[in-house]
Amino acid sequence: MKVFKLIFKNALRHKLRTILTVLGIAVAVIAFGILRTVVTSWSAGLEASAANRLIARQAISFIFPLPYTYGAKISSVPGVEEVTYANWFGGVYIDKNNFFSRIAVDPETFFTVYPEYILTKQEMETFKRERNSCVIGSKIAKQYNLKVGDVMTLEGDIYPGEWQFTIRGIYQPKEKSTDASQMFFQWDYLNERMKQEMSGRDGNVGWYIIKISNSANSAEISTKIDALFKNSNAETKTETERAFTQGFIASSGAIITAMDFMSFVIVGIIMLVLGNTMIMAARERTREYAVMKTLGFSAKHIIGLILGESLFVSMLGGALGLFFVIPIVASFEEVIPKGFFPVFRLEETTIIMAISAAILIGVASAVFPIIRALKTKIVDGFRFVG
Repeated sequence: MKVFKLIFKNALRHKLRTILTVLGIAVAVIAFGILRTVVTSWSAGLEASAANRLIARQAISFIFPLPYTYGAKISSVPGVEEVTYANWFGGVYIDKNNFFSRIAVDPETFFTVYPEYILTKQEMETFKRERNSCVIGSKIAKQYNLKVGDVMTLEGDIYPGEWQFTIRGIYQPKEKSTDASQMFFQWDYLNERMKQEMSGRDGNVGWYIIKISNSANSAEISTKIDALFKNSNAETKTETERAFTQGFIASSGAIITAMDFMSFVIVGIIMLVLGNTMIMAARERTREYAVMKTLGFSAKHIIGLILGESLFVSMLGGALGLFFVIPIVASFEEVIPKGFFPVFRLEETTIIMAISAAILIGVASAVFPIIRALKTKIVDGFRFVG
């Protein structure tokens, strides 16, 4: 108990220096937590990817459409359980800053292939029945204070004109990683207007989503699907949903990698801050350690004092940082446009990494002062003038 009392007193001997060190560690932990949250949230779509879903898109580029007639042919491939399709709509809701996914889908099959989007039976039936109806995610409903029966008016960009949709369902996410910030409406509604207003752009979909019976056969089934349309005007590239999502993430890979790197650089900065503090503290106490050795204190007592003080300061700073980073991330989640980060939350792994880093830094920062204190002879310690 006396050792713990000494550790506490030593840590608070220079109160200003200790407070500044603790605050520095806390700020670094907050920065680490936020950066790691951005990195993990950007990659959250990979978590939500289903192993038994394939995506078939235009081989040249995702932006080029595929014929609607491809669906029946894809359904005939052995191992395929269900086929649905989707088409990126774009558009502007209120203003351009209100970004979220707006997608035309097949109401009969889309929610069968994506069971993680949960709708009531009544919502599903109404959505299928009304041609200009739409379904939105719970996060979008909360963000814009929308409810079932409200009308959403979009200004088209890819598909020009004013588009009005009546909200007939608000889907709930099945898992934490499920994107609840999307809007879905009937592809038939889009296609009919294209027939009337922009002939030649009708009869196409953006991509096909294929549910397969056995995820182990994904490569074989993908090859068979692509073989159906080889040498056609619109060849396909079929891949797993995870690979498809990774393709999008890769487009911003350099930025995310840089942020990931910076989050670990911050850990190094914490180590330098605490290491400098501990070296200064150990240097000032050189004569005290000599007195303690003279009085019979063993090496383990010296190690315990230095290591204990270092861990006390690092853990205090880490705890303070975690105390603030949790509400800060929650605040960011409220204000960040849901379309950019559908899932923005502090992962448990990030918290564990921050705690582990605080412990590791506390130990590492004490190594050099411990070695110096143990190597210094009693006589040299008494002669030292700091």
